[in-house]
Amino acid sequence: MKKSILIIGATSEIGIETAKQFALNGYDLHLVARNREKLKISYSELELKSKKNLNFYEFDILNTETHEEFIESFEVLPNITLCFVGLMGDQKKNENNSDERIKVMETNFVGPVNFLSEIANRYEKNKLGTIVGVSSVAGERGRSTNYFYGASKSGMTTFLSGLRNRLSKHNVKIITVLPGPVFTKMNQNKDLPKFLTANPDHVAKDIFQAVTNKKDVIYSFKIWRYVMILIKLIPEKIFKKMKI
Repeated sequence: MKKSILIIGATSEIGIETAKQFALNGYDLHLVARNREKLKISYSELELKSKKNLNFYEFDILNTETHEEFIESFEVLPNITLCFVGLMGDQKKNENNSDERIKVMETNFVGPVNFLSEIANRYEKNKLGTIVGVSSVAGERGRSTNYFYGASKSGMTTFLSGLRNRLSKHNVKIITVLPGPVFTKMNQNKDLPKFLTANPDHVAKDIFQAVTNKKDVIYSFKIWRYVMILIKLIPEKIFKKMKI
């Protein structure tokens, strides 16, 4: 079977780096974003250099009514689907504005979960496929500074866990990616600790290796697995008083 990957949210910095990893390793790319022109500009250099096919699609994952039609438009569905769609949002705005918090929930959970569910049903029928969902360590325990984002990512992590449990006997692989902070434009003004913060290309390499080695859950950086174990062990009566 021809190696191909469908990347939703492909204009994100991590998405671009991950696409490069798969293109360099012989995969045809099916790249999806809400703005096709921006998408083509983001990949103009890779399109010139890569010997693999790059295909561009304009699609809004929040418009759930179009999910089935979009998926059915593929004559052959790519054997890997990777979802980068996500929105941090602003915690204070989320606390005080229902439109803002609903947007965060729909972007991080409702849209991706519905889309990946449709993909999962088709992979199950074919007895073949890999779904990679990018969640976050923020979903491991709620914090006052980002609990709307964390709650939606917690839901995403739980969804992927359940999907993995359901489809493991049908030769369908479900991989959960849990990055910590990443050096991106969104975080450029934040004072992030270097030893806990990854670059987009590092996360991209971790994702490619996870697919290659058929992992279930990965953290990026790996240290976050142990950081989160410690954070989850803190008693609630202490944790609720911590300013984190």
